[in-house]
Amino acid sequence: MKKFKTLLLLFLTFFKIGLFTFGGGYAMIAVMEREFVEKKKWTTHEDFLDLIAIAESTPGPIAINSATYIGYKVGGVLGSIFATFGMVLPSLAIILTISLFFDAFLKFKWVQYAFHGIQAGVAFIILSAGLKMFKSLKKNALSLTLSILTVIALVCITLFAVDFSSIFLILIGGLVGLIVYLIAYFKQKKNPSKTRVVKKGGKK
Repeated sequence: MKKFKTLLLLFLTFFKIGLFTFGGGYAMIAVMEREFVEKKKWTTHEDFLDLIAIAESTPGPIAINSATYIGYKVGGVLGSIFATFGMVLPSLAIILTISLFFDAFLKFKWVQYAFHGIQAGVAFIILSAGLKMFKSLKKNALSLTLSILTVIALVCITLFAVDFSSIFLILIGGLVGLIVYLIAYFKQKKNPSKTRVVKKGGKK
C-alpha cells in the first residue's frame, strides 16, 4: 500500500508539473527544484544540479530525463515509469488537442496576445532557474571560469548569429572538468606523500 501511494504521488507530482508549466524543460527547472528539493525532500540542491547536468547532456528532453531519474531514485523501476508517464501525459493530450484545431486556434487575437505574455513569463522563469542553480553551484576557480566563458560564448553566438549548438558547450564543459580531475588525480598518484591524512584527535 505504501509503495502504491509513493507511485501515485510520483505520477501526480509530475502530472502537475507537466500540466501547469509552460516553456519546456528549462522553464520547468525552477518548479522541479521547488517540488523535489524544498517541498518533498526527494533530493538535495547539490544532487539536483548533477541531475540537471546529466538530464541535459543525455539524449532526450530534459524534463523527461529528470522525471525518469527522480522516479527511479524514489520508487525504483516502477517509480521511473509512473513519473515519466505523468510528465508526458499532459503535453501529449494538450498538443494532440491543439493540433486538431491549430489554424483556427491562432486566428483569435486574444490567443496571440496570451502567447506573447507567456513568452515573457517563460523567459523570466528560465532566468530565475539559472540564477538559483548558480547560487547552489560550488564556487571555485574552475566553475566560475567555465560559467563566465559559457555566458560570453552564448552572447557572442547570439549576437553574431553563429551556427553553433549549445550542446557542444555542455560537452566542452564536461570535457574540461574531466581533464582537470584527471590531472589532479595523476598528480596525487605521483606524489602520495603530499596527501596528509588527518587522524582522530586532530593529529596528522
